[in-house]
Amino acid sequence: MSDASIKGHQLTESCTLVELLQNRALHQPEQKYTFLLDGKTETASLTYRELDAIARSHAVRLQTLGVTGERALLLFPPGLDYLAAFFGCLYAKVIAVPLYPPKLKRNLAKISAIAKDAGAKVAIAPARHLENLEQLCEQAPELKGLHWLSAEMLADDGEKWQQPPIHPDSVAYLQYTSGSTSTPKGVMVSHANVLYNIEYIHRGFHHDAESVAVTWLPPFHDMGLIDGLLKPLYLGIPSYFMPPAAFIQNPMCWLEAISRYKATHSGGPNFAYDLCASKISKILSDGQKKLDLSSWRVAYNGAENPSTKKP
Repeated sequence: MSDASIKGHQLTESCTLVELLQNRALHQPEQKYTFLLDGKTETASLTYRELDAIARSHAVRLQTLGVTGERALLLFPPGLDYLAAFFGCLYAKVIAVPLYPPKLKRNLAKISAIAKDAGAKVAIAPARHLENLEQLCEQAPELKGLHWLSAEMLADDGEKWQQPPIHPDSVAYLQYTSGSTSTPKGVMVSHANVLYNIEYIHRGFHHDAESVAVTWLPPFHDMGLIDGLLKPLYLGIPSYFMPPAAFIQNPMCWLEAISRYKATHSGGPNFAYDLCASKISKILSDGQKKLDLSSWRVAYNGAENPSTKKP
């Protein structure tokens, strides 16, 4: 491992995700996540110090409710609020269940099934989604009985946080399948599971202290959560992320972000490369964009096995 790689890897001996964020907030307080709402514009950012502080406030509220050890649904669109609520659950030793807010009645049955299967007691969502969710809950008894919390309604009382005993084998979150072919199925993911996984990604991808991550993958799926958000924290490197919708509407914004921020590591499923390949020739031939992708060292591909696809 190079000196630069060792420098970026020094703090990854943390045994839990909670220890990891605490250490990063102490030793790299100004390193940050940057959110690109439309895939281009830097609309928000969050330093490790800020993330740690907000996570503590989330945790104080959850601990006050007495839900340590319970499950909490995270019903967020992609963004920094989701990241803070996720770590808030971890700080309170509440098992996070990363999801997404339902749109009208779509996906409501899946979310209800997950809430029932997980035995969730709490749900956290942005304030702008709560009114819609309350209306939808009339049609979903599994959701109606939850304790609903607004992501923004936090007191500035993170200093009251009492760190619970968290073992590396403690469950950090439940990762559910999309439910596109059957009822969503959940997997218990421990702190040790995640850190072990990221360490092997790190070794395979050959990150170093100069690495930069860019992603558009949904944070409630494993690839978007682990590689897009948790791995940058593990390594202490900059992370730029955008909503999947921004990429779908304009696939080139992904490549433009890689070019603009000199990203070294980024990827996605096979269709993402197909979309870019279908559009890039015309754009470049028209002289509309100039892309410099020379910094992109690892372009990973999370693809389906063609043999498993139905004709």
